Amino acid sequence: MGAALEYLEEKRNAQPELAEWYDAMADLYQKKLWHQLTLKLDQFVSLAIVQAGDCLIQLYHNFITDFEMKINLLKLAHFAVIVSRQYSEREAAISYLEGVIEKLRATRELRIEEPILYVKMQIAAFNLEEGNQKECKKLLEDGKSMLDGMTDIDPSVHASFYWVSSQYHKNRQEFAEFYKNALLYLAYTSVESLSESFKLDLAFDLSLSALLGDNIYNFGELLAHPVINCLIGTKVEWLYYILQAFNDGNLALYQELCHVHGASLNAQPALVVNQKKLLEKINILCLMEIIFSRPSEDRTIPLSIIAERTRLSIGDVEYLLMKSLSENEVISDFWVTICCVFIDFLYANILLAKRALILQS
Repeated sequence: MGAALEYLEEKRNAQPELAEWYDAMADLYQKKLWHQLTLKLDQFVSLAIVQAGDCLIQLYHNFITDFEMKINLLKLAHFAVIVSRQYSEREAAISYLEGVIEKLRATRELRIEEPILYVKMQIAAFNLEEGNQKECKKLLEDGKSMLDGMTDIDPSVHASFYWVSSQYHKNRQEFAEFYKNALLYLAYTSVESLSESFKLDLAFDLSLSALLGDNIYNFGELLAHPVINCLIGTKVEWLYYILQAFNDGNLALYQELCHVHGASLNAQPALVVNQKKLLEKINILCLMEIIFSRPSEDRTIPLSIIAERTRLSIGDVEYLLMKSLSENEVISDFWVTICCVFIDFLYANILLAKRALILQS
């Protein structure tokens, strides 16, 4: 009996509750059914009982290493990343992953860039956790170059890159960049594969970044994504309704929500620090809603109407119009007079279907 089988036998005796798993893996290993063994391992490493301690580290070094170059190398990269998270010391985890990369490079297989990039992104994530933003940024830049030179990329590789990119920008409080990368991560990830706690945290972070990110005026894409529904029925449900208020350009509702949920909002430093910015953004969205609510042939809007809806002075309304232009949300030939403003065309990067229909009518 080889060392790999001896290890499985030892584990079978030590963990009788997992005996069927170890028996199945031993059988597939002996029959050299590498694809089926890969599928069985994929199921095994996701079991809650093997997540604690160094169970997976031992499994890799005593069993998987015996046949690791016989299985799909991207799946090997997936296993390696899962194993690396069991190391208590980040330096040891990085060293382990660097060793895996060396093995991958030594195979000289085609399409080796995919598994290497996947592993590198976990190394970047560990560097970020350790506060080494510089090394994380370098790995992300290298990763972007690798992605640009690849075709037919597995979704898991894209997802790993965009996830680490999002966390890098979150760490730096670069809200718009976090928002963009987090949405791209979700584009390559099955929402059903994510835990409820993970989805809730991500929905919360996405919501804050949408509110605080520069030049983010479309909330329809986020509100249409199933992950955002995780906010409903939780203690942070108020954030969902604030997103709705911004999406509708409903200043009155936003101010009411701020009053009702003041304690919750004040518990979020980023919202407190950016109160003025948030008010400015919803005023622009309110202006957009005023324009969309009027017939396409009637875009002569008295400043007094805008002032009433936004609760601003005439002078502040003029500033709001100029701010809207600078944000590229309103593109027009327009004239501001003492009493009215003509807005010829409103542009937004992505429009909700109902608004697009209104604009085309």
